[in-house]
Amino acid sequence: MTKKILPEKTIERLSEYRRTLLRKLSEGVTHIHSHSLASVHGITAVQVRRDLMLIGFSSDNKKGYNVSELIDFISSILDSENVAGVAVIGMGKLATAITSYFNGKRSKMRIVAAFDNDPSKIGANIASIPVYPMESFSTECARLGIRIALLTLPAKALDTIGAMIDQSPIRGVLNFTSKPFTPAEGSQIYVEDYDIITLLEKVAYFTKDDNLP
Repeated sequence: MTKKILPEKTIERLSEYRRTLLRKLSEGVTHIHSHSLASVHGITAVQVRRDLMLIGFSSDNKKGYNVSELIDFISSILDSENVAGVAVIGMGKLATAITSYFNGKRSKMRIVAAFDNDPSKIGANIASIPVYPMESFSTECARLGIRIALLTLPAKALDTIGAMIDQSPIRGVLNFTSKPFTPAEGSQIYVEDYDIITLLEKVAYFTKDDNLP
């Protein structure tokens, strides 16, 4: 049977729902209605119910969705069976901040290695992550079971590491540089480009006095 691939926006919302549900659970909330979950994320209750129906989760309980059960169900959709290893390419200040914030947040995903060309960083542990030389990227990714790469290197260096990623076990890339990352033609690598400058300029545009309601 062919596995159903969910829409990207649905995956994003499921991740956001789980984050909210985890917070609610820590606050002692055991059940939540779709309209309550929707209000947190600025969407409609209909959208929440559609997303949950799409993954096959439903509840007739008048108290709403069981928070713990819904967390587990969403986790079964989003998470791999084994811990997904993540590698950081370019272990600068941004990568250090991301690593320090993210590790420990999810049991099924962890940043386990960093790669850099700076001799002063190679062999060191930064944010509790070992830093390896770029030339060992493919070998270490295979050894450590890494399938996801987080790019925090200068945009001008993006082209030089493209071939390394294409020839490695990497199957997913989250790119924080200002230049889009384009895998080789025919590659099965999934890419998400996250351009902080563009996003900030977007926010700035909508906060200009003449664009405010």
